[in-house]
Amino acid sequence: MGRGLVAVPVALIAVITAVDIHMPVDVHLGPLLVVAPALTVSFAGPRLTSLIGALAVSAEVFIAVFHGGLGTANHIAQIISLIVLSTVATLICLVREERGRELNQVRSVAETAQQVLLRPPPRRVGPLRVAWLYLAAGHETQIGGDLFGVARTAQASSRVVIGDVRGKGLDAIGEAAVVLGAFREGAHRCDTLPELVTALEESVSRSIEEAAEAAETQHDHGEHFITSLVLDLPDQAAEASMINCGHPPPLLLHGHDVQVLHSCSPAPPLGVCEPHETDYRTEHFSFETNDALLLYTDGVIEARSPEGDFYPLAERVASFPRSTPEALLHRIHDDLLQHAGKHLSDDAALLVIERAPARLHLRSPRIPPHPQKERQQANGGARGSRPPPRVN
Repeated sequence: MGRGLVAVPVALIAVITAVDIHMPVDVHLGPLLVVAPALTVSFAGPRLTSLIGALAVSAEVFIAVFHGGLGTANHIAQIISLIVLSTVATLICLVREERGRELNQVRSVAETAQQVLLRPPPRRVGPLRVAWLYLAAGHETQIGGDLFGVARTAQASSRVVIGDVRGKGLDAIGEAAVVLGAFREGAHRCDTLPELVTALEESVSRSIEEAAEAAETQHDHGEHFITSLVLDLPDQAAEASMINCGHPPPLLLHGHDVQVLHSCSPAPPLGVCEPHETDYRTEHFSFETNDALLLYTDGVIEARSPEGDFYPLAERVASFPRSTPEALLHRIHDDLLQHAGKHLSDDAALLVIERAPARLHLRSPRIPPHPQKERQQANGGARGSRPPPRVN
């Protein structure tokens, strides 16, 4: 686009020069040539800007020679002013490019940190199809305080966490890293969900205490907290379990029905209470084949329209045709940004988990042919086709 726009300042220089040389000697249009490098700054880099500036200075010199007044004070002043302004425009481009490189580097580091921190789950985890979407409120960082993770256990099940750190941007990354680190370790070590959530609470409380000691301040349990939702999804059973620690309730998509899974025994967010003060109670719900869970953070449902209306996630999802997890997230993404006016005021994360049919996640073992049959096939003596392998 910038290469096409360069024709505009070049045309301005040509037009101004042509008009000036046909004007009376006492009429000077040369000062208007400064418009060319000033306009180039808006879309071009320092090299092209300096080139347009040099072309404008050359045009001013040509006008002065044509009118026979190159040595006059008026033309000399115009030429010097044009050189100075063109130089300033080039310096502005240099500064802008340097800041652009720094911003790109920050974005690159932030995106790398997000990949390391979140470790996006694979699309297939056991019998589950997984899709995720992360929208950060800070465009310069592309990372915020929302978190999610999926881990496999030795008990043939998958455990899932989604959470939201109080605050947003780079300040919330540390606390999000604590939760995810504790979850990845505890998901394999803890036998039950209450034990896992207790481990998360201990890690968060210890981290907050250490941060308070480093800052030489007193820890306020209401100042730092993390809402979270932890689930256990067995491979074989059609029942799942969850513990909700002050997080927005998940949505269960069963056919064309959308059910909000409100918690009957919600726990306080992580970091609010002392460890072991809360009795975490596991709640169970049906999670059958082809069902899908939609997990999200409050940045989704608290996204406001220009009129001030919150985003009605459950209603909008119910109006969408049932599709794959990736297609569902694509629809929500477009609809959410359209509702919020293309900009979110808070970080937002969504995670869709669908239980796939058994035939899609069970792989058939390869059964080697009988040695005698293999020799017959090699000699061309086998009759009929080889039977398909048996699925266990």
